[in-house]
Amino acid sequence: MTEAILLVGGRGTRLRPLTVHTPKPMVPAAGVPFLTHQLARARAAGVDHIILATSYLAEVFEPYFGDGSALGLHLEYVTEEEPLGTGGAIRNVASRLRSGPDDPILVFNGDILTGLDIRALVATHQSTGADVSLHLTQVTDPRAYGLVPTDATGRVTAFLEKPQTPEEIVTDQINAGAYVFRRSVIDTIPTGRPVSVERETFPDLLAAGAHLQGMVDSTYWLDLGTPAAFVRGSADLVLGRAPSPAVPGRCGDRLILPTARVAGDAKLTGGTVVGEGAFVGEGARVFGSTVLAGAVVEPGAVITDSLIGVRARIGERSVLTGAVIGDGAVIGADNELRDGVRVWCDARIPTAAVRFSSDE
Repeated sequence: MTEAILLVGGRGTRLRPLTVHTPKPMVPAAGVPFLTHQLARARAAGVDHIILATSYLAEVFEPYFGDGSALGLHLEYVTEEEPLGTGGAIRNVASRLRSGPDDPILVFNGDILTGLDIRALVATHQSTGADVSLHLTQVTDPRAYGLVPTDATGRVTAFLEKPQTPEEIVTDQINAGAYVFRRSVIDTIPTGRPVSVERETFPDLLAAGAHLQGMVDSTYWLDLGTPAAFVRGSADLVLGRAPSPAVPGRCGDRLILPTARVAGDAKLTGGTVVGEGAFVGEGARVFGSTVLAGAVVEPGAVITDSLIGVRARIGERSVLTGAVIGDGAVIGADNELRDGVRVWCDARIPTAAVRFSSDE
């Protein structure tokens, strides 16, 4: 296997305001755009040609990654004029593939952080003679996902929408967002209209008698679709819980990028990242959080499980828990922001304007 398609066209609406100026795969995780981790893992598995299916803010990908040579890859970029869905995006880039009809093509989503053994998925695909092979993972609560039951040999028997009752939960296996297609199968996807592989392509193939194979790999897996998940994924990369050859430094409690400044008595733990040109002041405490490039955390601030956007500023003694602060936003001193709050880009919150406790 030498070719892959990477689906990076989504608008990332669940991640706003992180994705107002930046497409989801380009939001930094563990110090580099998240997409870097996926490209590096694909390269380590033997892939050398990757086509990026882009749409939203498509113009930012190529200036950063270029032709991919810095990563040992050959990258190409195909932009959708109108969003085509997962299946439509795959079909839209098919003309750039070089493989023969029976060759395996790796396809993966641009928002999944996983420790998947890519080589094992390809080996399963080839040894079973499947038309499409799917990475499946097991989850404790599958109600938020589509279920993918398989028989004793791993062959997929159905695709079930999100279960609504306990009786409908017939398996804990879900679609984990990575596939290997037989090259000729891609050519059967309709052109010129939106197509979902999950809701249309896979069920139609199964109904037509195609061989869809599932491979359960329950190593690290996380959908980075929400701000809380994205922050957690970045921290897990820094801590070494999620594997990636692209983390720019040794795994540990914190990752401080070059040109960042951190006061000597500031405490950074839990997989915290401090980006290029950022500053963390005296006595500040930052746990499991990401402070993006050029952001400022003023003295005495306490930040937990949060993401601070590019050039944002957190005032003295402010306390943030589970917060997302958009690019360029300013949080005045002595504020308390908690539990999923999102502050939009360039917003201004005055001193002590938001509190969950008294001002004493």
